[in-house]
Amino acid sequence: MANRRTFLTLLASGTALGAGAMLWPRGQGGLGDLGAAHAQGAAVPEMTLGDPNAPVKVIEYASYTCPHCANFHNETFKSFKAEYIDTGKVHFTYREVYYDRYGLWASMIARCAGPRRFFGVSELIYKRQRDWARQSEPAAVADSLKRIGLQAGMSRAEVDACMQDAAQAEALYGWYQANSERHQVRSTPSFLINGEMHSGNMSLSQIGRLVDEAAGS
Repeated sequence: MANRRTFLTLLASGTALGAGAMLWPRGQGGLGDLGAAHAQGAAVPEMTLGDPNAPVKVIEYASYTCPHCANFHNETFKSFKAEYIDTGKVHFTYREVYYDRYGLWASMIARCAGPRRFFGVSELIYKRQRDWARQSEPAAVADSLKRIGLQAGMSRAEVDACMQDAAQAEALYGWYQANSERHQVRSTPSFLINGEMHSGNMSLSQIGRLVDEAAGS
């Protein structure tokens, strides 16, 4: 897991993003200052699906640049949603993990699309992970993510403003660090199921068994 200084260095270097520069604070008060913006009231909304009163609460910790996370969302999540979330068995929360700047940028695009479109945009981001996450130039990555935002119905002005929102980036990174420390997130994907942590890319039968066990406990 990237520490504060390493992550700040990644973000502060090479961030010219096409039409404009992405603004990143530099120094001790910038990204990586644990919860700086978050503590000042920059709330980060939870992205959830399903009945809040469902007997099983599942929180997924995932990174948009994690291949195993992409495998889970591309191969398993739709079936999991249909069988467990849509049927009222699971209340699902998705929380991003930021191991690198590209993952943070993808998160910003998904969240700027709004709660109703968040999971649809996330699906596009994971489906196209190999196309955007492996590019070597930050500007190319940003342009690819912006195109996903445009496809989701955001305007050019909206995606440009989103990718230059340094305050949102700080709030998200502080939120991620607080969640990660509280639940001891060490790898992605990880699933907190009724308070018990499980890690690794799971098949439907594997995560389903854990949910069924939690429901019966």
